[in-house]
Amino acid sequence: MSVQVNRGFIVERYKYPDDFINKIICGDCLEVLKQIPDKSINLVLTDPPYGHNNNNGDLISRREVALGRGDYIPERDNRPIINDGVEANEIFERFIQETTRILTDDGVCCCCCSGGGGPNPTFAKWALIMDKYLSFKQMVIWDKGPMGMGWRYRRSYETILVASKKNKMAWYDNSKKIENIIRPGYKGIKKIIPSKDHHPTQKPVELMKHFIELHTKENDIVLDPFLGSGTTAVACIELNRRFIGIEISPEYCKMAEERIKNFDSGINQKRLGFI
Repeated sequence: MSVQVNRGFIVERYKYPDDFINKIICGDCLEVLKQIPDKSINLVLTDPPYGHNNNNGDLISRREVALGRGDYIPERDNRPIINDGVEANEIFERFIQETTRILTDDGVCCCCCSGGGGPNPTFAKWALIMDKYLSFKQMVIWDKGPMGMGWRYRRSYETILVASKKNKMAWYDNSKKIENIIRPGYKGIKKIIPSKDHHPTQKPVELMKHFIELHTKENDIVLDPFLGSGTTAVACIELNRRFIGIEISPEYCKMAEERIKNFDSGINQKRLGFI
C-alpha cells in the first residue's frame, strides 16, 4: 500500500480536499486546520498532548520506575511528545476554536484526556474549554483495568471528553443508549503497554473504532489533528471512513505511514486509493 505523507506543510501548496483526504500531513495542526473549509468534518477524534511534560521523551522510563521495574535510563527514551508542556492548554483551546468552525452542524468532537487530579486537573480545564465553544455532552471513562502494585490513588482510567457542534449530535447506534464507562474487555478494547515500538501514549484501535461507529457513517470524514502513530487512521480504514491525519513530529508521521502500509484490509485499501 502506498500512503502519501505531505511533509513540510506550506499553506500555498496544499489544497483541500485533494491534499487532505486520506492523507497524513506532517505539520502544525493549528496552521493546517486553517485550510480546512467550514462545516466539512463529521468527527474530530484525537488524543492531544496532556501537558504532562513529556517534551524530553522520558515517559516510558519514568513509567518503568513507577512500576518498580528498574532505574531511570535516559537511553531507553527517544520518543518525546512535542508541545507536551505548559503550552498544551493554550494549544488545546486554539484547536477547539478551529474545530468549532470545521465541524458539520451535527458534528462531534471526542478528545482523549488524562483522568488526573491535582489543583488544576486537565480534564476539568479541557471540559470547560470545550463547553465555551461547543456543546459539552459527556465525560466517558475508559476503565483500563487493574494497575498492579503502587501507592496512594493510582489512576486506572483515562477520560474521553465528548462535545458536539450544536445541541444536535450525530448518533448511529440503534440502541440510543450507551453507558459512559468503557469497561475492561468491552468490544475487545485493551490497554497498550508502552514500549519503544509504540507512541508513548498510543491508544487501542478498538477504542477509536467505538467512537467512530457511534458518531459517523460510512464515507464520513474523521479528522485527527494529533495523529501520533496513526491509530485513528487505521480505525477509519477498517470502518470505511475517510480520514485526515495531522502530526507535527516527522518521526511519528513515519511510524503512522508504516502502520498503515502494514495494515491488511484489502478492499478498504483499494477503496481509499492506497493500492
